Amino acid sequence: MPAPALRALIVLPTFNEAENIADVLRRVRAAAPAADVLVVDDSSPDATADLAKAMAAEVGQVDVLIRPEKSGLGSAYREGFGIGLSRGYEALMEMDSDLSHDPADIPRLLRPLDEGADLVIGSRYVPGGSIPHWPWHRRALSRYGNRYSAAMLRIGVRDMTAGFRAYRADILRRIDLEGVRADGYGFQVEMTYFVANAGGRIVEVPIKFVDRVRGTSKMSSTIVVEAMGLVTWWGIRDRVRRRRPPRR
Repeated sequence: MPAPALRALIVLPTFNEAENIADVLRRVRAAAPAADVLVVDDSSPDATADLAKAMAAEVGQVDVLIRPEKSGLGSAYREGFGIGLSRGYEALMEMDSDLSHDPADIPRLLRPLDEGADLVIGSRYVPGGSIPHWPWHRRALSRYGNRYSAAMLRIGVRDMTAGFRAYRADILRRIDLEGVRADGYGFQVEMTYFVANAGGRIVEVPIKFVDRVRGTSKMSSTIVVEAMGLVTWWGIRDRVRRRRPPRR
């Protein structure tokens, strides 16, 4: 199977991922030898950035951006994507740094960009996707949250909140990255919404999502509430706009 053709940058936000970062970077390099990596670290007190720098010398093609304080996932991706666009990358990928996303899937997510997709989502909810070992209540919350988001925003995407995804650089230039303000789940939904509104072609590729084995989850109920609040607001706003008569 041929390697993806587009020049790609993989953005890895980190905060206290010292237990995972070496393994992640080795596996990314094995899966995507031609891709570059940007680690965006929010001054992790566990010295994640130092370990990432050491790994850069081992695996190559890794830059480390250290930010002065913890500023959130959405902010890290916006900054990383901005750097990637300024450096002329043709594809920008995001993924977690805790091995919940399998680096071996990177080529499968990049390849549809070569075929004209603007956004490729590693999806848990298309045939072939899975989330093993999740309890039923967590599975139900995630699945119905995604269904609610898709219905409110009228976007035919099954996994709006997925954080393993790849964008064609051209579509990122067509949307207002600085206008994307949400974090966590909300960031993923907002980016999907912006791409769809810009007329981008969205493709979902099945993945197996697993919980982190080492370290502590950064997800909180505040992030989930933020996401659902934004979805509700956007959905209502769009419906109101459609009902307004055109100005004469």
